[in-house]
Amino acid sequence: MAELFASKDWQTFLDVLPSIPAETWDTFYSTVVATLFALVIGLPLGVLLVTGEPGGVRPLPRWVMRLLNGVINLLRSVPFLILMIIVIPLSRLIVGTSIGTVASIVPLVIASFPFVSRLVETSIREVDSGVVEAAQSMGATPLQIITKVLIPESMPSLIANATIAATTILGYGAMAGVIGGGGLGKVAINYGYYRYNLVLEIFATALLVVLVQVLQSIGTRLATRCDKRVQKTKG
Repeated sequence: MAELFASKDWQTFLDVLPSIPAETWDTFYSTVVATLFALVIGLPLGVLLVTGEPGGVRPLPRWVMRLLNGVINLLRSVPFLILMIIVIPLSRLIVGTSIGTVASIVPLVIASFPFVSRLVETSIREVDSGVVEAAQSMGATPLQIITKVLIPESMPSLIANATIAATTILGYGAMAGVIGGGGLGKVAINYGYYRYNLVLEIFATALLVVLVQVLQSIGTRLATRCDKRVQKTKG
């Protein structure tokens, strides 16, 4: 034990330790911001994937649906590490730099919004078609059906899937350390992996696991509170 505390790895850990709170915040910040932007883009796309199909509440031309599905499938097929490298010029154009926490948000959003749109699509499809037909029979417009039926009825599933998206984005953000992204991924890769510092690798990974557990707990609690079936059971 004395040899461990006297080792070079431990000394490096002590040197890096003061920056850990800031790096943890950077990881949390980039995850939350990227998740919000991914939801802003992915939510309407996911709704369109359901409502715009033939027989949907607002059918769109077939070529539009094919194009939409094609773009989403294409972006989902590109591995995140490759995507990060491809969008470096775009990150530099949008935020003025290609490295750091803010710059990593750009590839995170591009990589995650197609994933989010598919999750939203899955949630919307879980809504009972009878509820939609009832709203249509009462003369509800497509917009009213989307905003007052589909989204409210699928809210527990949407929140659960948003939690899945957030934890996935957190993992993507850790990988962003390979190309200069900030946060705990940078600590684990630059100070841990590249310098063969097992102490820092394990510590940074443990903090990432804690963040995942926190996000998952919050998401599960929110989804439970929105679930009408759970509320009826408690009542």
